[in-house]
Amino acid sequence: MLDALRWDADLIRRYDLAGPRYTSYPTAVQFHTQVGSFDLLQALRESRRAARPLSLYVHVPFCANICYYCACNKVITKDRGRAQPYLQRLQQEIQLIACHLDPRQRVEQLHLGGGTPTFLSHTELRQLMQHLRTHFNLLDDDSGDYSIEIDPREADWSTMGLLRELGFNRVSLGVQDLDPAVQRAINRLQTPEQTRAIIDAARTLQFRSVNVDLIYGLPNQTPQGFAKTVEEVIKWQPDRLSVFNYAHLPERFMPQRRIDSSALPTPAAKLAMLENTLQQLTGAGYRYIGMDHFALPDDELAIAQEESTLQRNFQGYTTHGHCDLIGLGVSAISQIGEVYCQNSSDLNDYQNALDNAQLATCRGLECSPDDRVRRAVIQQLICHFELNFTAIEQAFTIDFRGYFNAQWPALEGMADDRLIALDSTGIRILPTGRLLVRSVCRVFDAYLGQQSPQRFSRVI
Repeated sequence: MLDALRWDADLIRRYDLAGPRYTSYPTAVQFHTQVGSFDLLQALRESRRAARPLSLYVHVPFCANICYYCACNKVITKDRGRAQPYLQRLQQEIQLIACHLDPRQRVEQLHLGGGTPTFLSHTELRQLMQHLRTHFNLLDDDSGDYSIEIDPREADWSTMGLLRELGFNRVSLGVQDLDPAVQRAINRLQTPEQTRAIIDAARTLQFRSVNVDLIYGLPNQTPQGFAKTVEEVIKWQPDRLSVFNYAHLPERFMPQRRIDSSALPTPAAKLAMLENTLQQLTGAGYRYIGMDHFALPDDELAIAQEESTLQRNFQGYTTHGHCDLIGLGVSAISQIGEVYCQNSSDLNDYQNALDNAQLATCRGLECSPDDRVRRAVIQQLICHFELNFTAIEQAFTIDFRGYFNAQWPALEGMADDRLIALDSTGIRILPTGRLLVRSVCRVFDAYLGQQSPQRFSRVI
């Protein structure tokens, strides 16, 4: 059943709306400055009392080159020396956070993101990992999920050997597109050989998993050209693929202003790219996990979805949603119990706070009882494409039909359109609706009407 996916162009055109990606609910757009470092420290102490396992995210913002499509929090610089002052503050933050946790709380998941984490020298990577191991209970038996994002232009075999030695067992590679014309338009020239060499190294060094990121909707892309990229990537047999829809928002992300909007593919061409990609990947044995993500059937995400244990958080689809997520570094987000906290996104503000022995928490949110109900509903739909009303009613002591009475007409409309199956027991997203799961989740989002749709990408 989980493999069922059906293309319906008319339904896609009607429900292809702008909306959040729901890596959290409420989304980061709702964060406010009334939540600060005091709330974070309280949440950390509660995590310690509950002895919950941990997931660590470490943000390394530096890139040597700018990619015009990128909307990440980053610092573009050729000066490798800028990393060391940042790492000094990062180490201070690690110490400030860790002293409020129990050393016995196991770090089941670790992810270094960016930016380009391999911007750091080998010595700096060693120092960072040693500091994390000193202050957190990192696992030494390779049983944790320890991953790092890699720009294949910024890594080689020796880098991969170092990462494996340091305990990383998963890698995520940015590829986006293999067509040189597209690469020139986004200022990311990267040969297939560079990427293949890193994948070969990961396989030889027994990394557990390789993820490849692709983007459709970039300038100069065509359905035929992107299909060639997907065909080549399939030959590499990554365990997971993320195929993202490029959201062109130059008014929000300055680097995107360098992209010639007249070179962007038409909406019809983008739909053709997605349809082709679905056919190619499912034909090659990949399962559609949801929200742009695909995985081989023996991958942990696919297995978790089969067993109804898949979850979603700020790191995307995960099997570690039961962990408290600790975000370290500029702009990093923590999710600890019912509290979300985010560090300052400004590098100077982040570093100045730590210079003053203060945490850099600048905003966040504490989930209300209503937030928790809606989060559970959205999580279930986005991870498993179905929702049992009784499970929600028992978990939160509510009557589902009464609680969501205002949303019922919209759900009935979706049922009439065959986007979902709706009855007195629950919701099941139909094969024609799985690509549009974000549109279904939007119905349960109490905040969406308060936000400009320009803040979000379209569903497809």
